[in-house]
Amino acid sequence: MTQAPVLVVSATAPESAHVPSRFEVIHTGIGKVDAAIAVTEALCRYPAGARPTVVNIGTAGALHGHHTGLYVPSEVLNHDLSAEVLRSLGYPAQERISLPDGDGSVLATGDVFVSDPVLRDELARRADLVDMEGFAVAAACARLGAPCRLVKHVSDRADESAMDWPTQIDASARVLGAWLADHY
Repeated sequence: MTQAPVLVVSATAPESAHVPSRFEVIHTGIGKVDAAIAVTEALCRYPAGARPTVVNIGTAGALHGHHTGLYVPSEVLNHDLSAEVLRSLGYPAQERISLPDGDGSVLATGDVFVSDPVLRDELARRADLVDMEGFAVAAACARLGAPCRLVKHVSDRADESAMDWPTQIDASARVLGAWLADHY
């Protein structure tokens, strides 16, 4: 039996630098809009009943001091959407997506590069990790009927240390590439 195809999605090329060559990889750019567009375009190249499993790999900021290493979130939330306000005005707003086969962690996604400890602490009440693309990737997959997994490696503490993110990417990319090689 052959395994379903896997499409690896990463925001930047450095985050996917160590993905094994057998995988198709797309780079979305940074942020929710670019991620949603790129994943939608990529998935539309496949027939509706034969879409690949999308595995979004990337770095994430830890919202709690004890979080290190690699995570496969069970839930992702859109942290900078005013969902409660929109719902009170009568408009449905999805702010959370559950993901199968996760490790119980929660990823918060937003277009804000979190380097402020005050924002980090506010997000920590709702999530374990923070990134800038995960929710958009999961939402595009859900809309188009493609299985999705998010796999994130902690690169910083979502505080001043986040400004050192560029020098941490390669270490995270090595862990993410090894995870893909072991799981697909």
